[in-house]
Amino acid sequence: MPKLVHLYIKHTIIGFIISAVFVVGLFYFNIANLWHLVTHTQGGWLAAFVLFMLNGIVFSGVQFGIAIMNMKEDDTPKRGTPIMPRELQPVMVKAAAQKKRL
Repeated sequence: MPKLVHLYIKHTIIGFIISAVFVVGLFYFNIANLWHLVTHTQGGWLAAFVLFMLNGIVFSGVQFGIAIMNMKEDDTPKRGTPIMPRELQPVMVKAAAQKKRL
């Protein structure tokens, strides 16, 4: 299996685990009375499943994006003296004023 596909599957699973923890936290702390809504309405568990799936899609996308962005190569020079920026020097520039025409 290609390394990129393996990386995607790994971080998708991590994203869904984060989603599960997030949804359990929502229910445990009863945010917006979600636990009561899920347990006391017909089809409440379907809503909980949809909440888990949609958050899983979002969290896995973010997790994979972070993983890809952390793969950047380091462009700093490894050897030699570091390049120091030069100090800025003020420069005199003459500007000719134009006459206003009425």
